[in-house]
Amino acid sequence: MEGIRNIASAAATAALGVLLAAPASAQSVADFYKGKTVNVLIGVGVGGEYDLHARLVSRYIGKHIPGAPVLVPQNMLGAGGAKMAAYLADVAPKDGTNIGMIANNFPAMQAAGVEVIRFDLGKFQWIGSISPTVETMTVWRTAGVSTIDEARQKEVVAGASGKGAITYSFPAMLNDFLGTKFKIVVGYQGGNAINLAMERGEVQARNNTWSSWKVTKPDWLKAGDIKILAYAGPTPKDLPGVPAVRDLVKNEDDRRIVDLVVSGTELGRPLAFAGGAPADRVAAMRKAFMDTMKDADFMQEAGKLQIEIDPVSGEHMQKVIENVLATPKSLAIRARALIE
Repeated sequence: MEGIRNIASAAATAALGVLLAAPASAQSVADFYKGKTVNVLIGVGVGGEYDLHARLVSRYIGKHIPGAPVLVPQNMLGAGGAKMAAYLADVAPKDGTNIGMIANNFPAMQAAGVEVIRFDLGKFQWIGSISPTVETMTVWRTAGVSTIDEARQKEVVAGASGKGAITYSFPAMLNDFLGTKFKIVVGYQGGNAINLAMERGEVQARNNTWSSWKVTKPDWLKAGDIKILAYAGPTPKDLPGVPAVRDLVKNEDDRRIVDLVVSGTELGRPLAFAGGAPADRVAAMRKAFMDTMKDADFMQEAGKLQIEIDPVSGEHMQKVIENVLATPKSLAIRARALIE
């Protein structure tokens, strides 16, 4: 009898567990997000393109997410964005309430085995990006050079935030593969600080995206204060005559290394969950992102900010990152010196 009672008690407990678990497992995406706050974590400072894109999306995506949660952007600085990504991967809840604006060079850094990347970006669940990017190498009007050939003949001081950042990797890559003579000075706290250093004459060059130049410094472009020497990424229609870096590199293995270093151009300014968010919430967030890209109010504000909309889907980004992480180790190791 005692055994029968124990079996009956265990069965009752199991049944109660099923009943208690049922509402959670059956909870819809709308039910989950209703009344919630979603944190949008930004690993760099206020004012740059990453910050601008994250805040713009945050203002409009909420109404397209089932349950209409409130999205709150927050800057979390450290290690060029790696501190924030590590927090997202290791500490933040994996329930769909924390989104990160991830540095687009992190997958290449992971492929190359850079130590600061202590999280697996292959496990992140990628949401979307407003557009791919075009990386440029740009010189100030007083630099005394206006072409890559001239940059091979004269030392030019380039500003960068630090090793591992694209502001360092891009001119270092040009030095290695094209023979330019950029002297790279690190330690600037973001793009705005480098721009100020250019105006003050501390540095004469920097890497930046073409879209960022058009949004943040249209007056410089109009006045001819800066000159674009070369670009990497999708071919821009409004940079006629400017050479693509990969076209200037003759060796095929070297070209593949260049492609790895600038692979972030395909990702643009990417938003992602850390791995572990429920699949239905990931799908809903990806759909909400793409719906936001067609939102009339969003498009109007993006137009005023001169932000071009050419959305990259989360599904496409997932494939890009898989390909980057599958880079042959021999090539990735050669790239490491440029991106760590």
